[in-house]
Amino acid sequence: MGGPNFLVSRDFHFDAAHSLPNYQGECERLHGHRWQVRITVKAPLESGSGIALDFHEIDRVVREAALEELDHTLLNDLMEHPSAENTALFLWERLADKLPLELVEVWETPRSRVAYRPGL
Repeated sequence: MGGPNFLVSRDFHFDAAHSLPNYQGECERLHGHRWQVRITVKAPLESGSGIALDFHEIDRVVREAALEELDHTLLNDLMEHPSAENTALFLWERLADKLPLELVEVWETPRSRVAYRPGL
């Protein structure tokens, strides 16, 4: 059995465009963002290494399972309503069976962030 649990977070970014259908305002038109993402996992401290979950492993999984699909795309091609909320849900669905996820956070702009985990 592992040691005490830790929340381990890693930040990422990707560039993608989207438009928001059924939205009244300038964001209904096609535009792009440098999206910021924070993936937080919960893992026990391993006594042998002193590490809960290696940052490099989080990087590898997130890039292979999600970011390679999102980067430099039109998000409308991947989801019906590509809001920040649905982008967070998209990431959760791609990563939940690969990492011990605790929280997925998505920044559409430096001042606009959403967070997702089931049951919030």
